[in-house]
Amino acid sequence: MTQPDDDQRGHDHVDLAGGTRRRVPATSGHLIIEESATHPRWQRLWRRVHATDRDALLVWLASRVSIVVVAGTTAWLLLGPDQVVRPFLDLWVQWDFYHFRGIAEFGYGGEPTGVPNEAFFPGFPALLWFGNLVGLPHVLAGLLISLVAGAVAAVAMARLGDLEGGPGAGRLAVVAWVFAPPAVFLAAPYTESLFLSLAIPAWLAARRGRWAPAGVLAALACTVRVSGVFLVAALVVEWLTSRHRRGFGGLAWLFAPAVPMLAWTGYLRWLTGDWLAWLSAQALEWNRTFTWPWDSFANTWRAAFGGAVSVDFVWMFRAEIVAVLIGIALTTALLLLRRWGEATWVGLQVVAFATSYWYFSVPRAMLLWWPLWIGLAVVAVRQRWVLWAYLSVSVPLMAIWAATYLTSRWAG
Repeated sequence: MTQPDDDQRGHDHVDLAGGTRRRVPATSGHLIIEESATHPRWQRLWRRVHATDRDALLVWLASRVSIVVVAGTTAWLLLGPDQVVRPFLDLWVQWDFYHFRGIAEFGYGGEPTGVPNEAFFPGFPALLWFGNLVGLPHVLAGLLISLVAGAVAAVAMARLGDLEGGPGAGRLAVVAWVFAPPAVFLAAPYTESLFLSLAIPAWLAARRGRWAPAGVLAALACTVRVSGVFLVAALVVEWLTSRHRRGFGGLAWLFAPAVPMLAWTGYLRWLTGDWLAWLSAQALEWNRTFTWPWDSFANTWRAAFGGAVSVDFVWMFRAEIVAVLIGIALTTALLLLRRWGEATWVGLQVVAFATSYWYFSVPRAMLLWWPLWIGLAVVAVRQRWVLWAYLSVSVPLMAIWAATYLTSRWAG
């Protein structure tokens, strides 16, 4: 018995670019087109990426273009006293980067940067050292680290936002985050992007009940910033209050960060004789000593409005006060919503900043507060004008903040 041909079996032929051909059921009502084999491999791979991840990456890359534009125009419009346009890479050699580079070059044995190197954790300088080992200038290695790590953090932020606030919230959270006023530090050769590329995936894993990757990622985050200690505390609270908790197996993984922290403090003890050399260095150079919160506020207020510091620093101390107030409001909201883990994450940082001699680098730390950006996105999903109102203020502030940092002025 002869077999009917394709058309007799109810199939249409669809010719695709490059000669690819596929039979499609004529009665299905749908035209199914198979990708041409001639399409570039990268394009086929890109289309397989989840839409939320694609949007997060595109927003991240678009925001990097914005930062490059600001950096390039700053180099021309805000010339220094010598009236010489600085090379692009030199613009990023500012403030803490001197210390990171010094550690990458000389280790912790000396003080080539003028301050005790123990004030900075080893994770980021180690990557700078490796980048230089393969031939990259330290500053270029730092910029590439922040670029790649920031992309990872953006994808994780988008996934976490969708998990917490429903479809669409993740994309808006990334937009709010990358255009935050101090967002220049996500591009700079600093630790923020690297830390978040570990911390947000750790939190996302914990929210899904995957405690092993959460503990390992948190351990890696503890090599980058002291903020890792607050992350571990928040993860423990999240485990205690999680519906995914089954026995004590997951909790054991949250002790993984103790390994790098003990190794780090042990190394500092061997090097300096002080188990708390990091804290001692911070107190010596940045006045990070315990101060009652009312005294800390008074000291910051005098710096912001009382003429206690130079004019260049006044505006930043005013921003510090605003940032602490936002942190208090955010922590309160998280507690009222019974988001115990997130409240611990933000609240411990606010307590630490508010009990130092004065508020210092709080706006930059806000970049680490993913509950803030996700919360803003959740509201903006329902009330889109909130996003536009936020961006109308944050985008110009971001440009000003970036120009401040890139011209060697204190920007937190």
